[in-house]
Amino acid sequence: MKINTIMHFIKDAFTSLKRNKTISLASVITVLITFFVLGIFMLVATNINKGINNVQNKVELKIFLKDDIKLIEQREIEIKLREFEGVKDVVYQSKEEEYNNVKATNEGLLQGYTFQSNPFNASFTVKLDAPEYAASISEGIKDFEGIDTIEKQQQLVDKIVRIVNGIKVIGAGLFVILVGVSVFLIMNTTKLTVYSRRREVGIMKFVGATDWFIRWPFVIEGMVIGFIGATLACGALFFAYNALVNWASTQFVFISLVPVTYILTTLLWQFMLGGIVVGAIASIIALRKFLVV
Repeated sequence: MKINTIMHFIKDAFTSLKRNKTISLASVITVLITFFVLGIFMLVATNINKGINNVQNKVELKIFLKDDIKLIEQREIEIKLREFEGVKDVVYQSKEEEYNNVKATNEGLLQGYTFQSNPFNASFTVKLDAPEYAASISEGIKDFEGIDTIEKQQQLVDKIVRIVNGIKVIGAGLFVILVGVSVFLIMNTTKLTVYSRRREVGIMKFVGATDWFIRWPFVIEGMVIGFIGATLACGALFFAYNALVNWASTQFVFISLVPVTYILTTLLWQFMLGGIVVGAIASIIALRKFLVV
């Protein structure tokens, strides 16, 4: 395709945007609202994932050892634990360290006990890459000599796994729905633009213009509308989310939200690309009917 032809398409697209200001503005607003709603969902999902990841990083196995465990049995258990897939680290705590840790955090639990009458056992704390590994590790070491009990936090693990899977399913479904709605709305507003120029399209067809020669200005117009609408949506999302983060940081000290820069570094280019693609697809679909002469 020649440069002059491309420039002609671009000029024709912007001329159409100026000529149909009201319809173009309606299309931009449609894209803005759709991508703004999509952005809200993406930020909510990202923050939920961040919170889940923080919890996942704290999920661990606690393996309590028998009082009469032999040193060689203790070493065998530690070596075996480190061989399992998903084990990030294994930390040994003696009876004395367990006692001191509980005393430092909740001394009331130790009423009636002294350092000599220590009620705790020595233990291994197994830090995991992901909660899903907890069950297989527990199953793999349950019959080892020297192990008293295994604290698996299985209920927490199962709940985290269910939440993660649920978010993935809901996220995929909403993404498809929102993109579909966006294409549908842009397609309908694009049809109005094409309808206003239907005679021009018909004349071009009769004089021998190819479908793509007619189609390209409209496709570029749709891409520009999608790009502008998605970029404005990202800007609106930035200011709204920035206000929310500032408010949350003063009201909830312990809540850590995804930083505002995430919108500029990640969502911005995704929205721009998404707006261009959605605008192009909507324009192509909208033109099919009018190219049949």
